[in-house]
Amino acid sequence: MKTTRRKFVKQLGVSALGASVAASLPWNLNAAGVNKSSYEISLAQFSLASEFFSGKHNTLDFPGRAKKEFGVNIVEYVSMFFADKANNTEFLKELKKRADDEGVRNHLIMVDDENIADLDKAKRIHAVESHYKWVDAAKFLGCKSIRVNLGSITQEGTAEEVADAALEGYAKLLEYGAKADLDIIVENHVGHSCNGQWLAGIMKKINNKRAGVLPDFGNFCVKRTKPETMDLAGYMNTRCLEEYDKYKGIEELMPYAKGVSAKTHKFDAQGNEVDIDFVRMFEIIKKSKFKGIIGIEYEGGVMQMAGQSGYLSNEEGIRATKKLIEKMG
Repeated sequence: MKTTRRKFVKQLGVSALGASVAASLPWNLNAAGVNKSSYEISLAQFSLASEFFSGKHNTLDFPGRAKKEFGVNIVEYVSMFFADKANNTEFLKELKKRADDEGVRNHLIMVDDENIADLDKAKRIHAVESHYKWVDAAKFLGCKSIRVNLGSITQEGTAEEVADAALEGYAKLLEYGAKADLDIIVENHVGHSCNGQWLAGIMKKINNKRAGVLPDFGNFCVKRTKPETMDLAGYMNTRCLEEYDKYKGIEELMPYAKGVSAKTHKFDAQGNEVDIDFVRMFEIIKKSKFKGIIGIEYEGGVMQMAGQSGYLSNEEGIRATKKLIEKMG
């Protein structure tokens, strides 16, 4: 499927990163440090998205950088950054070797592919089968799961129609995942899945031990303006017209969580995320008795690359997010 991230990066060019605002933060953001949180912390590859889009960074170097530069030894890959390597055994061998050599755990692959909730049955089946290679790649790398989407930015149909299609496509993919002893988890990412109640309803109906969700703090926009240009900058300059209550959504999704994506964009002078109350979010997480991995997913760098200002660099944003998670833990 052509999702939010995949569709709008096709024409992306190299952009200069803007000035840092890190001087206002009270922490020493230059030290990688160690994980001081009671939760295990992972690093999502999308936190360095602008560097992958511009060709300044490559997937093979990602595990080493996560460990050496940020003090994180669990990583989450993004399929679009090595989309042509999913079936490349030599590439996967090298990636696994580099992670193993660094003592880094490969946790999951975030897969943005065809729409497994497509209302057209033929397209839906094709979409499900297009995910098989990522299940195989994740198994090879030693990951525990892949993250998928239920829907697309061009999704048609009512919530009920899409739910029926999603249940059918998701169930078929879960069957394949079970053969590989792999979980198939869904993120609140686009369309109806940004409605916490809708996605929780899918989990209740699917009732499969391999199913689960990856709740994302920042993905609860259920209705957005159309982008003026079909590229990353165009999407980043859209406005959310209707947002689902993010705290209600996280509370609804946590019973099915097999990971958490701690999304960040901007920080204030005290190191708090400007638009997301992390204290409130972590109260919900703790109440749910969740004991899994909290993922760093900083998006400020890619928004800066799209021409927006006031964001930290990738490195500073990752460290600031890590510090905030540790503070909450």
